[in-house]
Amino acid sequence: MSEPHGPLQGVKVVACSTAQAGTVPYMLMADLGAEVIKIEVPEVGDNSRGSTVLPGMPSTYFETNNRGVKSVTLNLKTAEGREILRKLVAQADIFGQNFRPGAAEKNGFGYEELRKVNPRLVYISISGYGPNGPNADLPGTDSMAQALGGIAEAYSTPGQPLKTGIVSVADETCAILAFGGALAALTYARATGIGQKVDCSLLGGQVRLMGWTLTTAMWRNRDPVTGQARVTGTPQRPGLSASFNDRDGKPLVFQLNGARKWRDAMTALGFYQALEAAGFGDLGVIIADDEKRATLLRMLDERFATGPRDDWVARLRGADIVAAPINTLLEASNDPDVVANGYVTEIDYPKYGKRLKVHGSPWHFSETPACIGIAPELGADCDEILAGLGYTPAQIEGLRERGIT
Repeated sequence: MSEPHGPLQGVKVVACSTAQAGTVPYMLMADLGAEVIKIEVPEVGDNSRGSTVLPGMPSTYFETNNRGVKSVTLNLKTAEGREILRKLVAQADIFGQNFRPGAAEKNGFGYEELRKVNPRLVYISISGYGPNGPNADLPGTDSMAQALGGIAEAYSTPGQPLKTGIVSVADETCAILAFGGALAALTYARATGIGQKVDCSLLGGQVRLMGWTLTTAMWRNRDPVTGQARVTGTPQRPGLSASFNDRDGKPLVFQLNGARKWRDAMTALGFYQALEAAGFGDLGVIIADDEKRATLLRMLDERFATGPRDDWVARLRGADIVAAPINTLLEASNDPDVVANGYVTEIDYPKYGKRLKVHGSPWHFSETPACIGIAPELGADCDEILAGLGYTPAQIEGLRERGIT
């Protein structure tokens, strides 16, 4: 990339991170113009380089989580390797790691050691459970955090066991929070000259993701009603978010609040007269009555099953009701709003002779747009980075021969 891009131009990041939650924060920074140096084990690299490699393509896992960064290999078990890391950290704004708790300290790159090298350093540590608590020392994974954080209930069906999902929502949520936490701490460091350690966890991210629904559950001291519909509010101001299948089994969802919106929605669909005759002219009657809620949903099921999804969604949107088809992942990737906004885009992979669909940027910056890169080959940037630290070509070759890089 010859031209500077993104609002994070000039920000320097060093990351000793692997997997997803530990790499996505810095991949997002790279999208936005930061120089991100990924430290990998010589000859081995991040283990995820071999994850989900499709024929004739790079790893979907590694590529998604590491695009736009630079790869430097360092043997951090050696004194020379750790010395190079300290030189990199001395020039960095942000350092990130997601090793099992205690491993960074054991290997010489814990916060207390690196802050001596760079007092302005923002140090990001990502763990499974958080820095405190009975399980703080245990390793963590996405499914573990989904299991503990409550999200399984969000999409549960009454009468069926809770289960975790296939999308790594715990990893991604934690990564986005780490991204924000790092930039918040960087703002403070640039204003005061004082760096700090920021702890994020997979579990903590899931709890935050549960939002106001968790607050309601805690204040009511009972779990929410789950399944086909989310019923909210009070009899005086009822709310409903519910999903239904059309005549071909294609699902859709709509969401509304208040008696007027309920009447507008059902009138637009052509359902209101029959619902009113059955006692459902006022949505508030279902708030505290499980039997009436079940009856209403059954009536709506029957009516939505008489027509096509596109028509139902168009009618609801025409009445200013929030409605949408429920997309599969593949449908989502081709959704017209997703495509129009560049949330999914295409980039070239010269090595593979292909142009492939990838995540775009979730942000639009009017003056400093993001730039989507590709993931680096293992150690591809060693010579450039080491030369920038003052190492000569001969010294760089010597480091390589001794297994330091």
